[in-house]
Amino acid sequence: MQYRYVGRSGLLVSRVCLGTMGFGMKDWGCDQRAATSIVQRFVEEGGNFIDTADMYSQGVSEEMVGKAVQGHTRADLVLATKVWFGMGGAANAKGLSRKHIYEAVDASLKRLGTDYIDLYQVHGPDWFTPMEETMRALDDLVRTGKVRYLGCSNYFAWQIVKANAMADRLQLERFISAQHMYNLVRRDIEREVLPACADQGMGMLCWSPLASGFL
Repeated sequence: MQYRYVGRSGLLVSRVCLGTMGFGMKDWGCDQRAATSIVQRFVEEGGNFIDTADMYSQGVSEEMVGKAVQGHTRADLVLATKVWFGMGGAANAKGLSRKHIYEAVDASLKRLGTDYIDLYQVHGPDWFTPMEETMRALDDLVRTGKVRYLGCSNYFAWQIVKANAMADRLQLERFISAQHMYNLVRRDIEREVLPACADQGMGMLCWSPLASGFL
């Protein structure tokens, strides 16, 4: 297994990241036994980077990842998850408000069975919450030790630059990575998103590298 740093950060991860969106999916995913076996083989092959999200199977994926990593040394792993999608029927149980971020991270920590998240990513842009509110809330999570690094997913290039510029101006933690769909079929991020990440010194995490199996 080869490793590389995420952007300009000191976080070293395996170049292959194990995505877990299928963990717990009833129609096309896998059960706990299969998930544990997959994680075990991934770690045995030198992988240390595991990515999930609170909305994957409405929290079930995080729970399965938490159980699958039991028995492995926590410090040897880099666990990543995300926040943004709705997680219940309550009015504030979605988005990137301070309220939802605080509640979502605690719920993710409980499901993952860990005291901290290595990479906490906003899963998409919130068109209603001021970006400063989001960035300050995320910075609080790093300063309290619940989160080590911050990332974004599915942001437009201008949002990536705006968020990091705001973080610099307010002396907050910056995004070190972006996660976008990128494969031989969908290459549109090459136009603006990849240049923005290069400019900002951010790493790129590609989701759906096989175009949902098409490739």
